[in-house]
Amino acid sequence: MSKIKIFIPCDDANHVCDKTQYKEASLWEMIKLNIHLIYCRACRKYTNNNTKLTKAIKESNVECLDKKSKESMKLDFEKALKELTD
Repeated sequence: MSKIKIFIPCDDANHVCDKTQYKEASLWEMIKLNIHLIYCRACRKYTNNNTKLTKAIKESNVECLDKKSKESMKLDFEKALKELTD
């Protein structure tokens, strides 16, 4: 009979916290994370900071470059880098 692991180390808790931020954590992982957060102050702080970061990113009005602009910028950078090394 296998033993069910409810308690997880901080590294695993932080990883699950990150997965939760991107909605990739399973229900069981979130349950274990919440149990861990009951007794670990450091991970509670990490989770709170992660939540604040996620909220700030969602509320920001940052516009990303389109793929064509990124590719153009990359080519310009590579050209400038080549000029410096020649």
